[in-house]
Amino acid sequence: MANEMTVPLLPCRSIDEIAEFYEMLGFTRTYYQARPYSCVSLKREDLQLQFFGMPEFNPEDSYGSCLVIVPDTGELFRAFADGMRAVHGKVLVSGIPRMTRPRKRKNAGNVSGFAVVDPGGNWIRIFAAKADPADEAPAGNKLAEAVRNAVVMGDSRGHEAQATRILDNALRRAGEETAPPGDLLEALAYRAELALRTGDPAAARAFLDQASGIPLPEAERTARATTLASLDDLAATLQR
Repeated sequence: MANEMTVPLLPCRSIDEIAEFYEMLGFTRTYYQARPYSCVSLKREDLQLQFFGMPEFNPEDSYGSCLVIVPDTGELFRAFADGMRAVHGKVLVSGIPRMTRPRKRKNAGNVSGFAVVDPGGNWIRIFAAKADPADEAPAGNKLAEAVRNAVVMGDSRGHEAQATRILDNALRRAGEETAPPGDLLEALAYRAELALRTGDPAAARAFLDQASGIPLPEAERTARATTLASLDDLAATLQR
């Protein structure tokens, strides 16, 4: 049999709160029910999610999660980010809800992936259908490899403290050696994001200042445009 469809059914504290969040991301309600139990269905093109309400539910204790496979993680991330900026004036990068940025996942065949953590604490894990040939190339140096390892801990597993330790050790070594400017930019941008996630805005500012001061040739700036844009998003978060 072909053409099957699976729609995740996930918990949340309030279906109104969850619906408002996903409508910000471009979803529309396809079903809403308050009694005898609360549930809501949401759809964005072919992406469908359903939620049921549990008023005493604590989002921080949630194990809810699902995988979404898409042709282009960058396109969907940009659409979600635009929705967040329109409502909040920034991309939500810390706390619940939040969203990570698309990064290659060493533990998932180096395909690009990002996660939306919604108000119910559910991790909607969005992955590219296949890796870009450039993403399949091995890391060229120790700092780039450390970033990949930190992404596994921080973005895939939600262990920001361990990801922070990995990057701090790698950045310390990079200071003693000569790291390529582009890889240093990636490391510092991710470290600033981790600082915000762990409630350390002073450290986030320091890492952003370092990242912003890295001289990059024009070709490198073009190649790292997404990372450079992330610096602006992080700076906007610090201003609010």
